[in-house]
Amino acid sequence: MDWQVLTRELSLYLESQVRVGFFGSGVGLSLVLGFGVAYACYYLNSIAKKPQLVASNDRFCRFLEEYCPVVTETYYPTIWCWEGRVQTLLRPFITSRPQVQYRNELIKTADGGQISLDWFDNNDSSYYPDASTRPTVLLLPGLTGTSKESYILHMIHQSETLGYRCVVFNNRGIAGEELLTPRTYCAANTEDLEAVIHHVHSLHPSAPFMAAGVSMGGMLLLNYLGKTGRDTPLMAAAIFSAGWNVFESVESLEKPLNWLLFNYYLTTCLQSSISRHRQMLEKLFDMDLVMKARTVREFDKQFTSVMFGYRSIDDYYEDASPCRKLKSVGIPVLCLNSVDDVFSPAHAIPVETAKQNANVALVLTSCGGHIGFLEGIWPRKCTYMDRVFKQFVQAVFEHGNKIFSM
Repeated sequence: MDWQVLTRELSLYLESQVRVGFFGSGVGLSLVLGFGVAYACYYLNSIAKKPQLVASNDRFCRFLEEYCPVVTETYYPTIWCWEGRVQTLLRPFITSRPQVQYRNELIKTADGGQISLDWFDNNDSSYYPDASTRPTVLLLPGLTGTSKESYILHMIHQSETLGYRCVVFNNRGIAGEELLTPRTYCAANTEDLEAVIHHVHSLHPSAPFMAAGVSMGGMLLLNYLGKTGRDTPLMAAAIFSAGWNVFESVESLEKPLNWLLFNYYLTTCLQSSISRHRQMLEKLFDMDLVMKARTVREFDKQFTSVMFGYRSIDDYYEDASPCRKLKSVGIPVLCLNSVDDVFSPAHAIPVETAKQNANVALVLTSCGGHIGFLEGIWPRKCTYMDRVFKQFVQAVFEHGNKIFSM
């Protein structure tokens, strides 16, 4: 039965069962029903699609198909909220915020600074009662994110059900701790991440250990992996909504609508994150000039690139772009991106480069936006990203031996 016949029969049935007050003839009901069927047809044919899985290693592909099947299943974005910008904007307001009790730890750095780590020890784990061998997931939030972000809380909730321990790496100066030196963080400099990975591994050397990074956290993690190759205690990594090419990302974010919806807000968040430390940072920077920035590019030009000693902002952006280091990644990495993410345009996703590294798998959805991936009628408790995270982490910790010989 085709859609026209189905629409006509449903319309006739409903008109015979329902007394239509607003449109006494039933024409209004027929129009609404017809529109609903047409929209459902469009959604099923054009919106709901299987993600594209890009991986050159057949063993890695088979591993994912068996133990992380969500990456091969049709992704059904929320039917009333599938456009990328809308998903990006609504996720923080729609998704729940699971309760997580953290244990905070401040660790010292070689330059005299400090880093705030938030631990979820999961000491009630029935699957892994021995803390020394309890699998550990290091979580890296986005640009101005902390352990309080909803997507981080959901990752911890997923890990808790599996019995794993989590530790959140908060970038310097944004989680309430004081800056002890005039230095914050950036996507290119991996020194703090290296210190955190070494510290966590030294505390639990017998525990399986992997990491997951979101947005800028994913960029930082990829840059670290590109630098270290196989010389890392991490078994594997998961990357979500990373900006692969910073030049393309900032150009996309500077388009008028994207600037209005995202760029200006992000810039004010960056300024807010350093304003509390103004007295410390004024030793090296013209803070009045930094606070006048109206785009992320302007902020990076006046502050970030200067702080980390780059000759120009272009030098910084080139060094910060993970696409240039993807060939050197030496452990299994799963990367989830949506092709409608304005933070990471589809044409900038390094598909061909990924095919040249047997350790890398890309999962590309047609919808999802930036850290969106909403699904279900009312997407409050779990997103597609959450399910990818849970299945991949479990696959690595419980069946990882099947891919580590790649």
